[in-house]
Amino acid sequence: MSYCLNPQCQNPQNPEGTLYCLACGSKLLLRERYRPIKPIGRGGFGRTFFAVDEDKPSHPPCVIKQFMPQTTGDPKKAAELFQQEAVRLDELGKHPQIPELLAHFEQDNYQYLVQEFIDGFNLAQELTKKGPFNDTQIRQILQELLPVLQFIHEHKVIHRDIKPENIIRRISPPETTGWMTNNNQLVLVDFGAAKVITGTSLMQPGTIIGSPEYVAPEQVRGHAIFASDIYSLGVTCIYLLTQISPFDLFDVMKDKWVWRDYLSQSINSMVARILDKMLVTNPKMRYQSAADVIKELNPNQTVATISTPIPTPTKTPTRTPTPPPTPTRPPIPTFQPSRQTNNSMTAPPHVVQPTVIPEPQKSTWKCVLTLTGHFDSVNSVAFSPNGETLASGSRDKTIEIWDMRQGKRWYTLTGHGDSVQRVAFSANGEMLASGSRDKTIEIWDMRQGKRWFTLMGHSDWVDTVAFSPDGQVLASGGRDKTIEVWNLQKAKRWFTLVGHDDRVYSVAFHKNGGILASGSRDNTIKLWDMEKAKELFSVKAHSDWVRAIAFSADGGILASGSRDGTIKLWQVYGGELISTPVQNLKYGMSDVLSVAFSPNGKIVAGGYRNGIINLWDVLTGELLETLKGHSSDVLSVAFSRDGSSLASGSNDKTIKIWQVPG
Repeated sequence: MSYCLNPQCQNPQNPEGTLYCLACGSKLLLRERYRPIKPIGRGGFGRTFFAVDEDKPSHPPCVIKQFMPQTTGDPKKAAELFQQEAVRLDELGKHPQIPELLAHFEQDNYQYLVQEFIDGFNLAQELTKKGPFNDTQIRQILQELLPVLQFIHEHKVIHRDIKPENIIRRISPPETTGWMTNNNQLVLVDFGAAKVITGTSLMQPGTIIGSPEYVAPEQVRGHAIFASDIYSLGVTCIYLLTQISPFDLFDVMKDKWVWRDYLSQSINSMVARILDKMLVTNPKMRYQSAADVIKELNPNQTVATISTPIPTPTKTPTRTPTPPPTPTRPPIPTFQPSRQTNNSMTAPPHVVQPTVIPEPQKSTWKCVLTLTGHFDSVNSVAFSPNGETLASGSRDKTIEIWDMRQGKRWYTLTGHGDSVQRVAFSANGEMLASGSRDKTIEIWDMRQGKRWFTLMGHSDWVDTVAFSPDGQVLASGGRDKTIEVWNLQKAKRWFTLVGHDDRVYSVAFHKNGGILASGSRDNTIKLWDMEKAKELFSVKAHSDWVRAIAFSADGGILASGSRDGTIKLWQVYGGELISTPVQNLKYGMSDVLSVAFSPNGKIVAGGYRNGIINLWDVLTGELLETLKGHSSDVLSVAFSRDGSSLASGSNDKTIKIWQVPG
């Protein structure tokens, strides 16, 4: 079997020994020697394939990573970063517990890395097969992996995706590594998410990446540090000890890990104490280096001894490595921890999946102003960039412009023949767009307070509009299931995006303008490449309609609100959504009709059908407070650019302005 690496190939599987793809004609061998056999992974960085090296008589297995950087970025910069990563992997691969880099090159306009294939089972597979680990096995894992972390951190690299799936127990060492013993059987793989620290970059925010169950709180905010890897290793260990999802091992109400409640056997007090410190949510209180953990794990051994250079491999083919200890499955617990109730809420500090939220004890946001004047429901509200005006669109077919300095109506925009579903300001505040059930979009000149031009192209209601960050492009979606993209300089349609199976309720641009997100009644979220005018990624996000979506200001998180009663927060990387939400925020069963991020990205606000507004902590998933005042559906919420005000529009025909006193 040979597998074609051309991403556009419709039939990539080919017979064994074939040199050119029978479907598209692409060359199948990379560098005339590496033959892809089958795909084994896909992510934001590209695709991964199992392959063989036909240049050697034994055809040894290897792994091919095909990199497909963002087309919206700088190709020259992407090539430079690829070269830097290859050099870094070449250095790290000298460690016996990190896959060796075999080659890096470019072919047919794609970049490739070829790495050593590690034959074995990962720890997640071991756990499934043999059950929870005991404290002796956990200590052995720490003894084997902490020196690897110390090694990569000394080389200024943060792994950022440590989890059981990325730790492989090698079945048998290569024939040239006879020095391999029971103390170094574990191999740390998948450095595709690794971040290289140079100069002051450790202090700079970066891309949010990693597996939600294992990622450290600071890493969720794009500030991964060396201690973030220590946290992820700690979460990995408690998962292996309990076989319980980390989502369920943190009690949000008590703000602490409760993994000990799920142990089915006793644990060594020193190992437990070390794990607790690895898991501290405040990074300043956590171990700052792998060496610090090693020191506590081996109190009579100096760190200098542990961090000695890696021994040079010597060929000792007659030596048989000592097999790793076989995990033994402890008795299945016959009890349920007494702290568990039907209303209990447990999750890591950055992932919350509550089913019932108690009423907040203290409210800090207050309604300081109620605006009345619309004769029907207020479907949409939007602050101007300077915060001095507020626009509101209503089912009464009008748009009201409010003077926020005086707290009263300034003037009214009329022209739509049906309900105004959505309004949005351009980034410079000079234009306002409005989408209506009359199937049109009006562009208003806010410098003169009058209509500029009309966009026509939708065959049914227009439910949503959004400006690109540079204000040159407008995207709109509606009941005709399409997304229209408009060139505002020419005042005409540019292209149409088709892919949703039902009504498009919401669209939002990423901060770089190259990616558009859409939420639909078909329960999906889609990401679109604006340069190529095609779909990048789709996820069945909710069990019911996706009514609202919004990007955080830094572009790292996408929020989605649904009729299923949840707001989900998704990590965004490389034009894809990490397939498991970072947060799953639930309040009873009331529909979520609108969502908005605060400018600093710390709060996500949700408007609900039962007339309330919930404010959630993005990092911890905690419900900060519930705002009550509307008597009907909250159809729209929007923060002012400085974050000092929150506006809400409701089916009760009013707009409320909320602020924090003082």
